[in-house]
Amino acid sequence: MNEQSHQRIARAQWTALLVGLLGTAATIVGAFVNTKQFFFSYLFAFLFWLSLSMGCFAVTTIHQLTGGRWGWPTRRFLEAGFMVLPLMLVLFIPIFFGLHYLYPWARPDEVGADKVLHDRHAYQNGLWYIVRQIFFLLVFIGMAARLRVWSLRQDATADALPTRRARFISGPGIVIYGLLGTFASVDWIMSLELHWYSTMFGVIVLIGQILCAYAFSVVMLALFKGEPPIAAVLDKTQYHQLGNLLLAFVLFWTYVSFGEFLIIYSGDLPHELEWYLHRIAGNWKFVLAAVAAFHFFVPFFLLLFRAAKKHATPLTTLAAMLFVMHIVHTYWLVMPAFHQQNLAVSWMDFTAPIGIGGIWFAFFLSRLRAAPLIPRHDPGLQFAFVYAEP
Repeated sequence: MNEQSHQRIARAQWTALLVGLLGTAATIVGAFVNTKQFFFSYLFAFLFWLSLSMGCFAVTTIHQLTGGRWGWPTRRFLEAGFMVLPLMLVLFIPIFFGLHYLYPWARPDEVGADKVLHDRHAYQNGLWYIVRQIFFLLVFIGMAARLRVWSLRQDATADALPTRRARFISGPGIVIYGLLGTFASVDWIMSLELHWYSTMFGVIVLIGQILCAYAFSVVMLALFKGEPPIAAVLDKTQYHQLGNLLLAFVLFWTYVSFGEFLIIYSGDLPHELEWYLHRIAGNWKFVLAAVAAFHFFVPFFLLLFRAAKKHATPLTTLAAMLFVMHIVHTYWLVMPAFHQQNLAVSWMDFTAPIGIGGIWFAFFLSRLRAAPLIPRHDPGLQFAFVYAEP
């Protein structure tokens, strides 16, 4: 990365930080205007940006284990994305002060009046919720930090040992990601509802995170395609492979999402149907229709065409659409627990994701500047493209 690139990224970093601080300040003002709305808006915004960081971690482990030409131009974007996890741990703290606004199990009067909540109280309570979230994020931060360390060490040596160490971490890492991510999704989203549970919900959330990370990497690749050394190595092959991966995970996400709905619809049990009834009540059905159209039907149809996957402009447009629709889907998962009868959009639903997102991008860009845009000396580079050291 040359000096001009560093300067451009530095300017973008400060701009993102300013936007983030302004958005956060406006959201804090909202906390005094409508406290309950603040916590729901903040939770939705936080979970989206956290899901992006976790998805970046998962996709990095996938590439470490499987290889593929798509991974080397995007790896540093993914690494910078998961290196934001320590910041997300700090940004989780405000949620700890609003648990009784968000979760039925955190309200003593509801726990005392409901047998199910009372029986779960030994697990679902404020103290253990906080302990679990800190534990979950510390585990992910530790694994992510080791992946980053070994990636940077590989830049400094032709010995393949750092890459072997990174692969050794990635195997257990992807398993732990699935296990802890499932428990975390129960805490973060599923327990917003009184009695609802689903064994597939964690899978839906985690596949959505991975899909979001792939979409993000495509968008970042388009933004940096003219920067050296990426400009010298990028060709249609990487776009084609990333397009195939987007198509695969769009299909996987849709399969598990529709499968869960079909099983619950067939079972016709009130405590299961209630979750969906909240999310199709009133004008929430239009949000669901938008998710179905632009998170599945449109990208699925267009990604079937080779031309859409091999050219930067159509693929980036589809990736940006999937990225935005993942924000909408996260909103649809969280907010009906607050607005059960009708969609009621608050201005904090915009300032919260902009505020957290601006800070997230500032931290992301600071990590991106700290390493070359293309990994060096990785053994797989000889099969990926001809790369000349600057």
